[in-house]
Amino acid sequence: MALDGVGWHPAAWREPEARTDELFSAGYWVDVVRQAEAAKLDFVTLEDSLALQRDIYNPATDGPRRVQGRLDAVLTAARVAPLTSRIGLVPTAVVTHTEPFHVSKAIATLDYVSTGRAGVRVRVAPFEDENRHFGRRELGAVDLAQARESTAASPIADLFDEAADYVEVLRRLWDSWEDDAEIRDAATGRFVDRDKLHYIDFEGRWFSVKGPSITPRPPQGQPVVSSLAHGATPSRLGARVADVVYVTPRDRADVDTTVDLVRAEQEKAGRAQDTVHVFGDLVVFLGETTQAARDRKARLDERAGAEYGSDAHIFTGTPEDLADLLLDWHAAGLSGFRLRPGAVPHDLTGITDGLVPALRGRGAFRTDYEADTLRGLLGLARPANRYAA
Repeated sequence: MALDGVGWHPAAWREPEARTDELFSAGYWVDVVRQAEAAKLDFVTLEDSLALQRDIYNPATDGPRRVQGRLDAVLTAARVAPLTSRIGLVPTAVVTHTEPFHVSKAIATLDYVSTGRAGVRVRVAPFEDENRHFGRRELGAVDLAQARESTAASPIADLFDEAADYVEVLRRLWDSWEDDAEIRDAATGRFVDRDKLHYIDFEGRWFSVKGPSITPRPPQGQPVVSSLAHGATPSRLGARVADVVYVTPRDRADVDTTVDLVRAEQEKAGRAQDTVHVFGDLVVFLGETTQAARDRKARLDERAGAEYGSDAHIFTGTPEDLADLLLDWHAAGLSGFRLRPGAVPHDLTGITDGLVPALRGRGAFRTDYEADTLRGLLGLARPANRYAA
């Protein structure tokens, strides 16, 4: 489940049942994540950015016509974590303009607070208004269309290469403490075995990080790393560094092409033997009938003043029909799906109370959690520490 305010449609906040006045309260986020957990979903992602909300697919709705402002995703996840028990928590962290040392200890802390349910979705910040919040460097105009190209050197390619180094630093810092580095022997006065803390000595084009971290190795060893891919350049990033890559195919035929692209980049990155999940992103508008779902989306479009567009496939219909589509796309090679509810609570409930039972009726979804960690839910082994002897 991909959570963004009261839903992904820009007019969702105007629905009568929307809890827009609670968006900046902890209680709202606890409630929606608990609803996802009650349905036994693997994890939720929390959107974040370095600028006020914008939507390049719905520019007519930008500004005062849509929700503006958001809470910090990592801090929100940390608040939700103690009040949930099994669902994974994957906040978005912007890796342009921020420092990997800070994010590494924040996600490691989230893994401790959640007892092994943390992940992170890494995101680049290509827009000039985001750059102006920091003023440390000028990226200039970035052409997002260049992200679809496979090899061309460009400012957008640099941003994704920087993100790859960023994740490498994160992973090395998470490993900079061995699992048994803490001795905690009050009798001898030794709290930590200094020989089991390691410098990471990372030197690259964008970062020079000595290490070690100030936070012990997270419970999962390595929290789950994920990223969104719309084309060749971001697919290469996901294949190089992520455990889960979110992709945006438009139809079943596009699923084959998209998955093949990620797998080819995974092999080029020398990770052919690693488990890298490819999840399909869909925006969903659900109803008891297809016509009811279409009518509700049309009402939202009218309120927004424009037909809703998205980078991802837009599904409008019943939970049963959505279940059929997901199973068809899964057979084409997708590991799973990240669903973006068009409006919360309506489409959130459509997923938890409609889609999930429909999938269970087909023997395609769990009835209870089978693991206590996010890596466990995704079938990812706890990795060995790269620095341990």
